[in-house]
Amino acid sequence: MFNRYLRNATMALSMTALIPLIGFAQSSYPSRPVKLIVPFAAGGTSDAMGRLIAEELGKQLKQPFIVDNKGGAGGAIGMDQASKSTPDGYTLVLSGIGTNAVMHGFQSPKPNYKETDLIHISQLAAGPNVLVVNAAFPAKSFKEFISYVKANPGKVNYGVVPASSGHLTTEYLKQVAGLDMVGIPYKGGAPALTDVLANQIPMMITNQDAALPHVKAGKLRALVVTSPQRNSLYPDVPTVAESGYPGFSAVSWTGLSAPKGTPQPIIDKLEAAMAKAFSEPAARAKLESNGFVVVASKSVDYTKFVNEEGARWAEVIRKGGLKAE
Repeated sequence: MFNRYLRNATMALSMTALIPLIGFAQSSYPSRPVKLIVPFAAGGTSDAMGRLIAEELGKQLKQPFIVDNKGGAGGAIGMDQASKSTPDGYTLVLSGIGTNAVMHGFQSPKPNYKETDLIHISQLAAGPNVLVVNAAFPAKSFKEFISYVKANPGKVNYGVVPASSGHLTTEYLKQVAGLDMVGIPYKGGAPALTDVLANQIPMMITNQDAALPHVKAGKLRALVVTSPQRNSLYPDVPTVAESGYPGFSAVSWTGLSAPKGTPQPIIDKLEAAMAKAFSEPAARAKLESNGFVVVASKSVDYTKFVNEEGARWAEVIRKGGLKAE
């Protein structure tokens, strides 16, 4: 009996001694480099967003934040790895519309992780997609584009990166406007855009920052943006909502998330660092100069937003019968 009492007392003292150490570890976070998994290949918009977050958090928290690109399966490979990482704040992940769609039914079978396996820390930014056509395409406006596609059902091809925001937005537009078009799958947005420029395919919906230099050069024509309001970099390009489809809204968004179980003090510290970093004019300018709207939201707001987006895109995926290529 005495031995059992002594053992229990020793365990209790050990746990009591451990509590200050846990608290110290959280208050001193980060005390070593932090890995930020970007679940897409290097070179695209998601990669650029991840590297910007890493740069700015590194400045705020005085430790290197190192980007680790883990592309494949529409972001599922990187997200799966992140969700199974030790929840100590030293592995974070770039979350966004594409990875959210994968979780909500894009792939069959579904990935080995769930939305609840992550804590969503802060939404960084949102930006519109833009429908661009090759300069030789006969439609000069969105209204003419709709008429042309409807007059040529099944004959207009478009570039698509499976599970990307452009893919989901195109499917949403097809459903809302009743369009019959044929998607040509690509492994990335850059090769798809290259083929639009070469007129191998006539059009695609893509991130506004990727299309902008080609629109300015007159090689592509922007017909419509998909955000609720016009974008500052495309002031003369109408929205889908004002072009006959009220309420249409589809934005590309990204943010910062962590594995479930990451201590709340660490989540709070990262949330505060994101807010402070992207309240700085220089950091905001990097995003706004490319047409993004800076959000830098709180964890509770980002979580609510992710859940709402998941439900919306799950329905688009279901109606469209979308599957991973």
